[in-house]
Amino acid sequence: MPKRILVVDNNAMIRKSLCKVFEIQEDYDMCAEAANGEEAITLAKRHKPDLILLDFQMPGMNGIEVAYELKRIMPNVPIILFTLHADAMAHTLGQDSPIDLVVAKSDALHMMDHIRSLIPV
Repeated sequence: MPKRILVVDNNAMIRKSLCKVFEIQEDYDMCAEAANGEEAITLAKRHKPDLILLDFQMPGMNGIEVAYELKRIMPNVPIILFTLHADAMAHTLGQDSPIDLVVAKSDALHMMDHIRSLIPV
C-alpha cells in the first residue's frame, strides 16, 4: 500500500506542483491537500497520513503552530516544514520542535529524497 502524504500550503500552484510529483510515484500518494492550518488538522484526522508536508507561512496559524497540534494528535507522523526560510528555521527550531525536517522550497526537486529519508517504503 502506498504511503499517504498530506500537503499543506496556502499557494495553490505549489500544492498542484507537489501533486504532480506524487502522481508519478508508485509508492507514495497524496491523500489530501490543505490551504491553511485548520484545514490541515481536519484533513489529518480524516485521512491519517504517513507524512505531512507543511508550509511555514500561512494565514491564521503558522506552520510551527500547526505542527505542534498535529504532533499532539499523531505523534509518530513525520512533519517536513517546506519553507522559503529554511536556513533561518533550521537554526531557530529547538530540540523539542515538532518538525522532523526543514526543506527549502528551492530544494523541491529533491523532495522525494527527503520524504524517503523519513518514511521509506
